[in-house]
Amino acid sequence: MSPENPVAPVVKQPLLRHLGLRDYIPVWEAMRAFTDERGYDTPDEFWLVEHPPVFTQGLNAKPEHLLDTGTIPVVKTDRGGQVTYHGPGQIVLYPLIDLRRLGIGVRHLVTALEQSAVDLLADLEVSAYPRRDAPGVYVELPGRGEAKIASVGLRVRRGCSYHGIALNIAMETTPFQCINPCGYAGLTVTQLRELGIELDVETAGEQLAAKLVQRLVVDSR
Repeated sequence: MSPENPVAPVVKQPLLRHLGLRDYIPVWEAMRAFTDERGYDTPDEFWLVEHPPVFTQGLNAKPEHLLDTGTIPVVKTDRGGQVTYHGPGQIVLYPLIDLRRLGIGVRHLVTALEQSAVDLLADLEVSAYPRRDAPGVYVELPGRGEAKIASVGLRVRRGCSYHGIALNIAMETTPFQCINPCGYAGLTVTQLRELGIELDVETAGEQLAAKLVQRLVVDSR
């Protein structure tokens, strides 16, 4: 804590919005508008959403990581990272947070997002871990090695965050084979259903949001 801010910030429960199944671009535009229009006293919000099939590319995404996208649309977005896939059966948590007010930086938020997924998976008796060199959350598949189960990509504007974390629950993962996920050729992608865990998307989202609040409290101390 700095001398100008001697009192630790209070982490208030963000407003949790369930958006259901929504097209990617309108939700992205709404996140940007919310971020641009919010003031210092605007409460933080968590948005939970599923997207119809779409590939999204980060700001520095390289076109060679798009292999054969077929009829699935490709959106060039303003988050960090390379290319990923969103589709039904994947829960996406968008934390719209005033980082300055909370007293944390973007690295803290990335870590909190990753650890919230790790914590949720631990409750489900799944051992998971982040990688410093490749943001996201990974598990070990018997006989297959490392696989990615959650992706992270953020944008910070005016000291506030949008975009977030996508956790694979029970989705069609074949489209991941049409790209180099997150810029890594041959990266295996998995989901809870493949690990033998049946959890509905809405419940997974609520639990992930709760874990993130807990992590933000820890990170802001």
